[in-house]
Amino acid sequence: MPKLKTHKGASKRFKKTATGKVKRGHSYLRHMLTSKPHKRKKKLGQSVLVSDADTPKIKRMIPYQ
Repeated sequence: MPKLKTHKGASKRFKKTATGKVKRGHSYLRHMLTSKPHKRKKKLGQSVLVSDADTPKIKRMIPYQ
């Protein structure tokens, strides 16, 4: 069987947890931060799980992570 190739863009954006779920970061935290409330910036800095609908596709992109 041939090996699967890892999607390099996805490997930089997503990480698998120990239980096999997929984590992702938030967007909207790169520039124009003075106009965003402190509460919003704190929440955007935390990582969250990928939605259930997108998880199988992401797992195919990062098979060996």
